[in-house]
Formats: sequence, C-alpha cells, structure tokens
Amino acid sequence: MTQTLDARGFLFDLDGTLVDSHAVVERIWANFAARFDLDLADILATSHGVRMVETIRRHAPAGTDAEALTLELGAIEVLDTDGVVEIPGARDFVGRLPASSVALVTSATLPLAASRMESIGVPMPGAVVTAEDVERGKPQPDCYLRAAELLGVAPSDAIVFEDAEAGISAGLAAGMRVVVVGSWESEITVGLPRIADYADATVTVRDGITSISL
Repeated sequence: MTQTLDARGFLFDLDGTLVDSHAVVERIWANFAARFDLDLADILATSHGVRMVETIRRHAPAGTDAEALTLELGAIEVLDTDGVVEIPGARDFVGRLPASSVALVTSATLPLAASRMESIGVPMPGAVVTAEDVERGKPQPDCYLRAAELLGVAPSDAIVFEDAEAGISAGLAAGMRVVVVGSWESEITVGLPRIADYADATVTVRDGITSISL
C-alpha cells in the first residue's frame, strides 16, 4: 500500500540506510573482538547505529584508551571500501530531493561518511551531522535536532530515514516522523512507515513542499 508524506526536511542515516557496509563493519569489529578476546556476536548486537567510541567503551577491557582505539580503527575503516554498496535506489532518490532539504545524520566520523558517500556516488549534502558534532550520540535526539536546525525546519516538518533501533529512537525522540529502512522490527517500529529500499519511492515537489510516495 502506497503512503505519501509531505515534508521540508529529509534526514538520512548512512550505514544500513543509504549504504550497505555490513561487510566492512563486521571486519572492523572482528578485529576488535579478536584483539581483546571478546564475543563478536555481542558486539554486533549492540554496535549498529551507535558511535564507535561508545561501542569501544562498552566492550573494551577497563583501562583501554577508547579515544585512541577509535582513531586507529576509524582510520582502517575509512580505507576499507570493499563490499560497500548502495542501498538500491538510494542515489536516485536523494538526487530527486531538493538539495536544500537534505541532511546526512550519522554516527560515523566525517572522513568515514565522506568515503562511503563517495563509494556510492552520492554527493555530501550541505547539512551534515557526524559523530564529532554532538556530545550525545544516538539514541539521544541531539544529532537530529541539530540537523533540523541546520536545514531551518521544525522537527515536525522533518522525516528521518533510519534502519537501526538507536537511530529510530533518536528520530522519534526528536519529535520527527521516521521511515524504517530495511527489516529491523521492535516495539518502537510498530506502525511506522517502512521500505525495503528506495527502488519504488517517488518524489514530487510543489510550492516548496516535497511529497514522497513509499
């Protein structure tokens, strides 16, 4: 069943929402798990949509320099683009939205976000909020509220595209509508609009209002 939504701001998460980077992410966390003899499955279950430094703080042994390790693993991740692919239709969908209405809101660092956007051929939007820009990452709403501020739109006039629990929670806490991208299901996703990808999504712009059909 097609659903049409009107908004002035469109806020996109990155990993799992615009790009499929799970292969790289698993390699990075496998490296981390092996180094400290940790359970990789446990790390993967709690890391998606969350800033790397927070995952390291949560799982690394006491005394680990989380900031230094974040820089180390982050540098490796920026260079590892093997297996990074576009979520079907993402490039075309974002390209049809008014550029001034689009923001990227990610728990990745700016260099990593730029690398992954380049990998799928999507230009970085003018409004970008990354891991460096907020003290409290997802699931806190700070990043999405900051992005709406950059776009000059009210939270109620913004739509968030997210694939992970932390990001969905952040968008809802910011007072925004959320479209779930992919298969994640939980109590908070009940009743939310959902798309598997952007292949069938359409965009119509009229009188300064953008309508998307999903």
